[in-house]
Amino acid sequence: MTLTLAVGAAFVLAAVLAVALYHQCQRGRNLQRQLQAAAWDLEHLQKACARLAPAGVVQSLVADGIQPDAGPAAERKLATALFVDLVGFTTMSERLEPETLLRIINGYYQRVSEAIDEHRGHIGSFVGDGIVAYFGAIQPNPWQCDDAVHAALAMRTSIRAYNAELAREGLPPIAIGIGIDRGPGLAGLMGSRERREYAFIGRPVNLAARLQALTRVHGVDILVSEALRTELDPSFILAPMPAAAVKGFAEPVVSYAVDGRSADRKTTAG
Repeated sequence: MTLTLAVGAAFVLAAVLAVALYHQCQRGRNLQRQLQAAAWDLEHLQKACARLAPAGVVQSLVADGIQPDAGPAAERKLATALFVDLVGFTTMSERLEPETLLRIINGYYQRVSEAIDEHRGHIGSFVGDGIVAYFGAIQPNPWQCDDAVHAALAMRTSIRAYNAELAREGLPPIAIGIGIDRGPGLAGLMGSRERREYAFIGRPVNLAARLQALTRVHGVDILVSEALRTELDPSFILAPMPAAAVKGFAEPVVSYAVDGRSADRKTTAG
C-alpha cells in the first residue's frame, strides 16, 4: 500500500512538474515573441526616424536614451554645406496641375537626395523647393569638400537624365542651382521643446545659400567658395567668376563655377 502511494505521489509530482515545465516553456515562448516584436518595433522606429534625422544621430539617441530636454550635445565642427534649389519653380508651379507638379518635384527630391547619400552627405532640411545638405558635420570626413562637389556633379548628371524622361512625357525640363562652402559651424540637435532637428548652422550654410542664388547671376549651375576651392582635389575644373556683392557679407564674394573633372573629360574624349 505504501509503495502504491509512493508511486502515485511520484506520478502526481511528475505531472505537476510537467505542467509547470509546460507553462514555463510557454512563458519562454511568449517572452521570445515579445522580445522579437520589441526588436522589430525598434528597428521600424529607427528606420522611420532616419527619414527625419541622420542615421548616426538616431543611433546615438537610441543608445543614450531620448531625454525630453536634451539630445546629442552641440559641437563646433568644420564642415561643408551644400544648398541646391530649383530654378524657375514659381513659373512652373503656375503652369502645371498640382498632381503633375508634385510628381516632378518628388522626382527632383529623390535624385538630389540619392546624389547626397551616395557621396557621404546628410540632408539637413527641405526649404521649400531647396535642400540643405552637409558633409563632415556628423562624422569626421577629410574628403568632405571633394565629396560635396562630387555630389553636385552627380546631381547635374541625374537631372539631365531626368529631363530626358520628362521630355518623353511632354513635360517641361527642370534646372537647378547649387552653392557650396566650407567652414566652422555649430552641429547638433536644435529647436524648441516641441520640435527639434539635427542641423549644422553658421557662415558656411549662409554663404552656400547665397552662392546658389548667384548661379542665376553668373549663368552657371554649380558655384563653390574660395575657402572650398583651396581644399579641392586639383582634378576639378573650375572657372573664376567676377566678385559679387551678396546680402549679409561685407566684402564682395569670389566664387568658382565647376565645369567638371579633368579625368571625366579625358574619359569622354577617349
